[in-house]
Amino acid sequence: MGRVIAIANQKGGVGKTTTAINLAASLAAAERRVLAVDADPQANLSSGLGRKAADERVTLYEVLMGGTPAQEGLVTTDLAHLSLIRSDRNLIGVEVELVSTPGREYRLKEALGSLRDQYDYVFVDCPPSLGLLTVNALTAADAVLIPLQCEYFALEGISELMETLKRIRRAFNPAIEVEGVLLTMVDDRTNLSQQVAGEIREHFKDNVFRTTIPRSIRLAEAPSFGKPILLYDIRSRGAEAYLELAREIMAHEEKGTGQGSVGAAAGS
Repeated sequence: MGRVIAIANQKGGVGKTTTAINLAASLAAAERRVLAVDADPQANLSSGLGRKAADERVTLYEVLMGGTPAQEGLVTTDLAHLSLIRSDRNLIGVEVELVSTPGREYRLKEALGSLRDQYDYVFVDCPPSLGLLTVNALTAADAVLIPLQCEYFALEGISELMETLKRIRRAFNPAIEVEGVLLTMVDDRTNLSQQVAGEIREHFKDNVFRTTIPRSIRLAEAPSFGKPILLYDIRSRGAEAYLELAREIMAHEEKGTGQGSVGAAAGS
């Protein structure tokens, strides 16, 4: 059964969708069966993989609102082992339309239940908020991967995410773990990046990935062409970093665990 990993951080601009696109693509390149789920109404994951919502009818909105099996939302990508469930602006309606629906937190978990056996990894790209869509992703997930930008305010607000994880664990998903904290937009030439990286590693201890993601113009350019970095510039530093991250995650899976538990990361 495939491992479901939510990629979440309520702070925007930390490389969350970039990570979802390129980690999924790197694992697919290693011939793992991968599904990417776009749970953000901005639909940047969908467009970054070259599959805008206008291309097909069924999106995650129809799946979560009921009546449409998740299987009907699957679309192919330019990588043979990578599939996608797309998003569009209608997805924002889920927050309002399901607000009084019993079991609304389990909609994504139920939808993915019929698909997990088809994949080795399922990545859910969350919106930059802690609303119902993110709660659905965390309830459905085996683990959460947290991108943190290597800048001064990196740790600002992360305690709120950790509190949300603890509430999710108590109320909906007691088994959720932290797959790892990923340092993004790292510039090793600056003292600031080195200082922030040191603070994050001190704070999160063994929950931080060894791999870091560098600042990269090529990484920033690739989504505008609807391509993961592997298909846009495989020789770039960004491509090398995400391939290394994929190798690190596969090594964790061989050991049977992620980076750590929610309790360890949250200090509970």
